[in-house]
Amino acid sequence: MKTQTQLVDYLKSSRALRSAEIIRAFNNIDRKDFVLPAYEDAAYEDVPLAIGYGQSISQPFTVAFMLELLQPKLGQKILDVGSGSGWTTALLAAIVGLGGRVFGVERHPMLIKFGLENIAKYKLPHATISPASNELGLPGQAPFDRILVSAAAKKLPRELVGQLVVGGCMILPIKNSVWQVIKLSKTKIIQKEFPGFAFVPLKT
Repeated sequence: MKTQTQLVDYLKSSRALRSAEIIRAFNNIDRKDFVLPAYEDAAYEDVPLAIGYGQSISQPFTVAFMLELLQPKLGQKILDVGSGSGWTTALLAAIVGLGGRVFGVERHPMLIKFGLENIAKYKLPHATISPASNELGLPGQAPFDRILVSAAAKKLPRELVGQLVVGGCMILPIKNSVWQVIKLSKTKIIQKEFPGFAFVPLKT
């Protein structure tokens, strides 16, 4: 695939992309703006690409799959854990619009700089990336309508569940599966597993 349009068409034909607002974000936020110069020729391929510091920008199919499970909506407040190059943060910001907020969190200072520079290529003043603290997530800004996690946990992080609103949804990898977690009440959640994925580990 040599163009953004070809990548989006592939993701639609593979049924990874289905929702109009998520398709629109993939069309408007160019993955090439979020990869290292050395990998620009591969920006539209359906593969993860290294962004340095042992991290990668995720495979487009995986990002599309996770966003479809997350179902972000206009005006929502969203946490993006492990924002990396800023691509998922920008996609989410394009979906929630100026009435929403997207808070990226990243551990690596140089990736925070890289991600912010990439997001600045677009008019997304409602998207930010902050340094990760010793506390997982961003409890000072909680609660969130949606939480997206892009690194694999060993088990469900209860501290992130606590940062969701009741009725909120979190999508995260646990080991080699993507999990959808919906918070029904302060004490009850429902979970659904989608196996067959690979992610870098979540640092906790």
